[in-house]
Amino acid sequence: MRSTKSLCPECLSVIDASIIEENGKMILEKTCTKHGHFKDIYWSDPKQFRRFERYWHDGRGVMNPSGPDGNCPQSCGICTSHKTTTILANIDVTNRCNQTCPVCFANASASGYLYEPTLSQIRAMMQMLRNEKPVPCPAIQFSGGEPTMRGDIVEIVKMAREFNFTQVQMATNGIKLSRSLELCRQLNDAGLHTVYLQFDGVTEEPYIKNRGFNALPIKLKAIDNCRTGGLTSVSLVPTLAKGVNDMQVGDIIRFAIKNMDTVKGINFQPISFAGRINKEERMEKRITISDLFRLIDEQTEGAITADDFYPVPFVVPISHFVTAEEGIPNIEFTVHPHCGTGTYLYIENGKIIPITRFIDVEGLLEYIDDLALNGDKWIGKSLGKIKRIGSLISALPRYIDTSKAPKSIDVKKLFIDVLKEGTGEATKEFHRHTLFIGSMHFMDLYNMDLERIRRCGVHYATPDGKIIPFCTYNTIHRAQVEKKFSTPLLKVRAS
Repeated sequence: MRSTKSLCPECLSVIDASIIEENGKMILEKTCTKHGHFKDIYWSDPKQFRRFERYWHDGRGVMNPSGPDGNCPQSCGICTSHKTTTILANIDVTNRCNQTCPVCFANASASGYLYEPTLSQIRAMMQMLRNEKPVPCPAIQFSGGEPTMRGDIVEIVKMAREFNFTQVQMATNGIKLSRSLELCRQLNDAGLHTVYLQFDGVTEEPYIKNRGFNALPIKLKAIDNCRTGGLTSVSLVPTLAKGVNDMQVGDIIRFAIKNMDTVKGINFQPISFAGRINKEERMEKRITISDLFRLIDEQTEGAITADDFYPVPFVVPISHFVTAEEGIPNIEFTVHPHCGTGTYLYIENGKIIPITRFIDVEGLLEYIDDLALNGDKWIGKSLGKIKRIGSLISALPRYIDTSKAPKSIDVKKLFIDVLKEGTGEATKEFHRHTLFIGSMHFMDLYNMDLERIRRCGVHYATPDGKIIPFCTYNTIHRAQVEKKFSTPLLKVRAS
């Protein structure tokens, strides 16, 4: 059992909670003195829950926080009790949308007011993110609502590039991208790196349930236009729910493999019961990361299994190594181990080869971490950088089984180049050869764990100078922020 803090789904009071094993599942249970007892599935597989918990890392947080302390999570800002810097920042550029999805956690287009920050407000939010210490926020995603509803979205993307974000993304339903090849070209020319495309399945049924209509033709056309327009880094984002599209997990992976020239990843998002969704369907549709592992294993006939996946903080040693190489702080993925997961696949002659099948990733990352944190003690500081890489090159054969590795690439060279450069061309080359499969399970008021909130690395920037963790923004703060900086729709229409 592990004790934590959570929120009452009714009054939002901070209350004690426990994470326990019950009937072969990890359960979060809590009691509010006013509103009674609540329980929900936290993770479906205790074995994987415990395997992931081994990779718990606490980061240093933000050195220049802007929020008050002592009232988590109501006064997010971000404060000194937060343990992870902003790894990916969301900026909602509008709450307008050209869909009315039943599962929208943002409740877009249904609030009765227009939330649409000005360009100067967006610029100030970007500056705030880049001013973060010890590490400026490296990645930004424009979201909403539907970002392409803004006529100046291309200008906003250009602005992000001016701030030198190393990754610029846009979350979209793809409707306008499917209708305009020219918009795809303009976004590519402006510097958009990744299209984060809503994608629920490969047949019409999941779209009818999740979106209210058959959106599949729109998704296919959007991907085709991205390909033609130069936007060749599309990440598919299925909102995953039991009885809706859980039977299509394998088909989505196979679709991505067939389109790897443009589709570079899949980020499965187990449904979060926030926003517009019917909360009464919670137990019927609830799905967890460990459920996803089982579905992937079954629907790929064991080509990809749970053991091929690791939690996000598993890669912290790579950050340590890059920091040692560059001599300056590097972004550290110190999010909570139960927030998200991922793996990389190589595809060769139609065969799926997870990276874990030919690299001892656990042994290699342990060696890298020791080299980064302790290398100077035995190789001498003056020659540390040269000898650190040399030591890694010498050690790699112990961790890479070339007989099982893809034959079309030099895995050793590619891996070393990524570690030497951190980000940049080597990382792009790595992604050109691989397909990322990941999942991020965002919380709602029923499975809320405040220990996860304190370690969140996906944040929202707001016009009042705040940086708010993703899950508390969408369950507590969104309505307040949008109303504060909104215009009533009747006034907008009249003008």
